[in-house]
Amino acid sequence: MSSSDDMALPATFRKLVCSKLTQHFRDAVSIQTLPMLKPGPQDVLVRNRFTGINASDINKTAGRYNPADKPPFDIGFESVGEVVGVGSEVKHVKVGQGVCFMQNGTFSEYQVLPAKLAIPVPSVQPEHLGLLVSGMTADLSLRECGKIKEGETVLVTAAAGGTGQFAVQYAKQAGCHVIGTCSSDSKAEFLKSLGCDRPINYKTEDLGQVLKKEYPGGVDVVYECVGGDMFHTCLRSLAPRGRLIIIGFVSGYKESQIAAPTIKPNELMGLLAKSTSITGFFLFAFANQWQESFARQAALFAKGAVKVGVDLGKNSEKGAFKGVDGIMDALDYMYSGKSQGKLVVEVNEPLPSPGL
Repeated sequence: MSSSDDMALPATFRKLVCSKLTQHFRDAVSIQTLPMLKPGPQDVLVRNRFTGINASDINKTAGRYNPADKPPFDIGFESVGEVVGVGSEVKHVKVGQGVCFMQNGTFSEYQVLPAKLAIPVPSVQPEHLGLLVSGMTADLSLRECGKIKEGETVLVTAAAGGTGQFAVQYAKQAGCHVIGTCSSDSKAEFLKSLGCDRPINYKTEDLGQVLKKEYPGGVDVVYECVGGDMFHTCLRSLAPRGRLIIIGFVSGYKESQIAAPTIKPNELMGLLAKSTSITGFFLFAFANQWQESFARQAALFAKGAVKVGVDLGKNSEKGAFKGVDGIMDALDYMYSGKSQGKLVVEVNEPLPSPGL
């Protein structure tokens, strides 16, 4: 391993692991203190600066993704940080380089990963996290499943959330008319700033009635993240040959048995009569397109063509989320409905400037 004289590493580090299978995140996790890691010849050691929080984190701790997961196991899907150690065979990144990556185990102060998974970034900033799980989900699902076309109407649920904000912008860039649901007036203003044509605060407006009155022909594509009654309203509102993409059903994740929406007989007949379709999207089934998707989004971000809303806990009563301890507070905050944009935890403080 090569390392930097300016980056003396601590003897130990802390990480959050799943120690019990349950959808109740606080009950599922525990903090471990472990000896500092060393990268292998083709690995890098990363000091995680920011990690992304996703609604599906509790699906991981509930054991819903991989039946082979047996506690204790690592959790967390995405991170951005600084390389603090490189293997002897690693050439494309160096110590001090900022990188972002998707690799299980990012709820940790330090992490070893294969160097090929480390994507160099010009600066270590939380906005880059948005382009990973959340941004790629929007980018790839709208292309591959939604097959959106100019002039179509796209409805995005939970539109002010981590992935919804990208779905709004990418649909607008494709020349679509975009409707976005949210739960507060401040989120509606946020959606307007992203270019959303018709924000709908479902706390003050009836979504079904708005769609029936203002979009009598239906909507062409639905980017559905919520589930429950929202799913059924969206399904009934599809236009002929419309496509509904199931991104998730966050309203049911905290149940002991995941509360996935079921299709009613009359809805099934509606699918048939209107030749509509429902498609599920799971990002890890599109791993061969991740690099292309990230590069496409990074180019847009670099020239200011896509905005990345980041929430480090601005509406949290406990203040900004910091350290591995803050991850538990961040998950509670997400499910409170207060978050806006990509939810992020600052795992480590910034490195001191050289010479200080």
